[in-house]
Amino acid sequence: MRQVMIRYKVKPDRVQENETLVRAVYEELHRADPAGISYATFQLDDGVSFVHLAQTEDGQNPLARLEAFARFQEDIGDRCEERPVLSEVREIGSFRMFGR
Repeated sequence: MRQVMIRYKVKPDRVQENETLVRAVYEELHRADPAGISYATFQLDDGVSFVHLAQTEDGQNPLARLEAFARFQEDIGDRCEERPVLSEVREIGSFRMFGR
């Protein structure tokens, strides 16, 4: 099992665009319903920072096969004030997260 956290900050004038692209990923996820992934996105209280949490069963990333995810990643460098940083995380405990 692989668990990651991605954090980045978008330019203030690109927040709505980023949110629209993220929502499109979730729409496609719900349609495709790929096995082996739990995924969540949060907007922080500064309004421009986003955190994505992902857990995959076999280390493969089904997001990579989604058209909406490809569109989300297309110009992320231009959209961001602080580029995405991916961190591997190790769960210490959880309560009702990721469908548990």
